[in-house]
Amino acid sequence: MSENQVQSKQEVYTIDPSKHALEAPRFSCSLAGAYGTTLGIRGGIPILHSGAGCGVGQLFGTLYAGGQGAGGNEGGTSTPCSCLVEDHVIFGGEKKLRNLIQSTTEIFNGELFVVISGCVPSLIGDDVDAVVNEFRDKVPIVHVNAPGFSGNSYEGYELFFEAIIDQLLTEKPKKKKLVNIFGVVPYNHVFWKGELPTVKKLLASIGVEANIIFTEENGLSNIQQIPAAEYNIVLSSWNGHRVAKKLKEKFGTPFITFPNVPIGAKQTSEFLRTVAEKLKIPSQKVEEVISHEENWTYRYMEYPADAIILVRPNSYFAVTADSNTAIGITKFLTNEIGYLPDIVQITDNPPEEYRESIAKEILDNIDTVVKPEIVFESDTYKIRKNLEDRPFQFLFSSSLEAPTAMEDFGALHIPTAFPVYNKSVLVHNYAGYDGGLRLVEDVVSTFVGPL
Repeated sequence: MSENQVQSKQEVYTIDPSKHALEAPRFSCSLAGAYGTTLGIRGGIPILHSGAGCGVGQLFGTLYAGGQGAGGNEGGTSTPCSCLVEDHVIFGGEKKLRNLIQSTTEIFNGELFVVISGCVPSLIGDDVDAVVNEFRDKVPIVHVNAPGFSGNSYEGYELFFEAIIDQLLTEKPKKKKLVNIFGVVPYNHVFWKGELPTVKKLLASIGVEANIIFTEENGLSNIQQIPAAEYNIVLSSWNGHRVAKKLKEKFGTPFITFPNVPIGAKQTSEFLRTVAEKLKIPSQKVEEVISHEENWTYRYMEYPADAIILVRPNSYFAVTADSNTAIGITKFLTNEIGYLPDIVQITDNPPEEYRESIAKEILDNIDTVVKPEIVFESDTYKIRKNLEDRPFQFLFSSSLEAPTAMEDFGALHIPTAFPVYNKSVLVHNYAGYDGGLRLVEDVVSTFVGPL
């Protein structure tokens, strides 16, 4: 066979990866994102208008994968679902949805009912909005059109809040020193249950009231308070930006963005100073809080210092995580522990227009001559290939790498990113001053022992 024939045959069988499924991606579909976001709200009742597998699949693919979280009374196998089959593809599922909403609102003691449309009704053209409109004068209810093919879990988070803004929120008088927190996606940010209350306490320490929406009682009341905020704060380099822009357009609320949930003293102090400046908090009060927090934080950092300096000093590390987690961990380990970043793989598939700024946020804000390779990758096979033959001694990633991290890469593993199956995550998190200390605990605990 000639060289030209070989080339021709290679071209015929060339595979375009963008048109094929990923191996073990680090997120689910947009329906899953809207579903998980609904479950993050106390009193939120998801009503899935989809096939049965869409709901049951997310028990494993979203809830358990987000740090072994159960669905509670409203999620998992208790989730109301229209369970569409072939008959509905032909004749439509509107009647079944109507009956489902009616029975759900009678049985569930919920504050907010969220109808989430999956792929089937979006393809066959069910008029879900018309059905939902029949119930608007009876219960608080919104419709989120989130077919799986429209995007990943992070897209579902955006779609959820866009539906809330368009269908539920009304103008309210602005309340000074009140802020909303966006950008932390329930379950996909595995430490969300601890991160959000931590951020709330941090802001309260300088006199700012944070409406965190998730985890708290009175979920619907918190949602209805969104237009009253003086500012919106987005703790992400890209996710939640659409929500903040939409709120600015509709209610005139300005927003502040941070690339990640702050981890450790340096990031947290910068976060508090920035918020204080925007909200005109007296600097003296803020500096008193920062001084107190940094004093005890760095005192506590001295305790594991011998283990770090004598056993694993200046170690190389790798991070494979969503952009929020990856940015925070990389900056903390580099700037506060003196570790050396080898490779950072971003797994949440951020839009192309944000990728340069994400890479720049990492590379321009780490105090080291060792600059990591930045890779945007969601496919587990390719992620593992990228980790081969590298010098890192620690791997901060999902539990997909946990069983063979030492065998395959010679690295100690710390589970920090979705999916996390090998660790139950309740309030454990790395946010704030004490969160940095917890990250140090988790790192040092992988290698200390009897001398």
